[in-house]
Amino acid sequence: MASVEEKKAAFDAESAKEVVKELRASFASGKTKSYEWRSTQLNAMLKMMEENEPQIVAALRDDLSKPELESSIQEIAMVKNSCTVALKKMKHWMMPEKAKTSLITFPSSAEIVSEPLGVVLVISAWNYPFMLSLDPVVGAIAAGNAVVLKPSEIAPATSLLLASLVADYLDRSCVKVVEGSVPETSALLEQKWDKILYTGNARTARIVMAAASKHLTPVVLELGGKCPVIVDSDINLQVATRRIIAGKWGCNNGQACVSPDYIITTKSYAQKLVDSFICELERFYGENPLESKDLSRIVNSNHFARLSKLLDEDNVSIKIVHGGERDEAKLRIAPTILLDVPQHSLIMTEEIFGPLLPIILVQKVEDSFDVINSSGTKPLAAYLFTNNKKLKQKFVATVSAGGLVVNDTTVHLTEHTLPFGGVGNSGMGAYHGKFSFDTFSHKKAVLYRGFTCDVSVRYPPYTRGKLRLLQALISGSFLGIIRSLLGWFRS
Repeated sequence: MASVEEKKAAFDAESAKEVVKELRASFASGKTKSYEWRSTQLNAMLKMMEENEPQIVAALRDDLSKPELESSIQEIAMVKNSCTVALKKMKHWMMPEKAKTSLITFPSSAEIVSEPLGVVLVISAWNYPFMLSLDPVVGAIAAGNAVVLKPSEIAPATSLLLASLVADYLDRSCVKVVEGSVPETSALLEQKWDKILYTGNARTARIVMAAASKHLTPVVLELGGKCPVIVDSDINLQVATRRIIAGKWGCNNGQACVSPDYIITTKSYAQKLVDSFICELERFYGENPLESKDLSRIVNSNHFARLSKLLDEDNVSIKIVHGGERDEAKLRIAPTILLDVPQHSLIMTEEIFGPLLPIILVQKVEDSFDVINSSGTKPLAAYLFTNNKKLKQKFVATVSAGGLVVNDTTVHLTEHTLPFGGVGNSGMGAYHGKFSFDTFSHKKAVLYRGFTCDVSVRYPPYTRGKLRLLQALISGSFLGIIRSLLGWFRS
């Protein structure tokens, strides 16, 4: 046993340096740039998932007690879809994009070439430990990069399985998994990467960004925040309630960066909303949700204690209108609804990331925008339920967030044509679909010219006539060009 621990502890900065050196040599050979290599790897990843889905589901059950449906759909199927989209579209994505040229460089042609960045690092999170690990890797491979994946140690069963599967199915000389915790991550961050994609919390993101800045390495930060849900009164209440439940408790029991964090509704509508939640929650999870097999558990005792602290605050615990039951031994917390929670309480100032759902009350639904914007932060996602066209327009125009959804929650993640990413405190950069390919590519500008039409206007000696002609060329004014040429010829 000691030798195993010593082997794990042996991954230090020097080991990380060797890993990067090996990957740089593989990238320099040019093998990752070919369409054949990229498609082979993505097909191998698909095969890996198809042949090992029961093992993946079991690992997610060990780490989070995640229901099989959530594991299969929200984790495995999402990555499969990313692979399928990339395989279908990648050849087109790789083609140079034609660009227009102007009179300044006439005659000429131009294009934008997508080239791989090189060797990239993906640092994953524990809440969706399979999907958030491999989905960025799909984009990195599709773009032609060599990759190191660092899974979260907080989901150890999935981390161990990923290390084994990636080594068995993918090209070991170009794609590697490094397991471990803070020391291993720190060793990786000491190295120079061509890009780092990190998913997690803002505190660690600052550490990642500081380390990256030493090498001027660009970063993509996928963080979180308090994702609000505005509920208007002119809606199908049952459908709205079910969709909020699906996005909250049906997404890893609220342990998701895009899960609804709190609800804003009017004082006159709040009780109807609460009653609908109670009815639907009992229908979905039974009278004793702590025993439900359709709810994930809290990931560990630290997060259980953190959520309990939010719930036990004096001015918060009295606001519970449904749920609140806990089983510390099994790390389970029942779906909990709180009504009219003080906005200065911990539960309203910290990201909840769990099965607690506070409801904030306003006089009229339009006041919701002020509640969201007064927080001073921009959420990763925001949701609105309404049939009011003007309210929808104001929501889109007023609320700044990574993504918005009207009359549903979380489903924007399934659309590969939409970028997924944050803004401000909720992150920077985006991926999914072609956005993943672009995130891990450099857009190289290329201009082609021949040797004809080499006019002397750009060369010394400089004259007023040359100045006027160049100004006209840059402005694109045909009349100005003609006037300048006539004046130049006269002179």
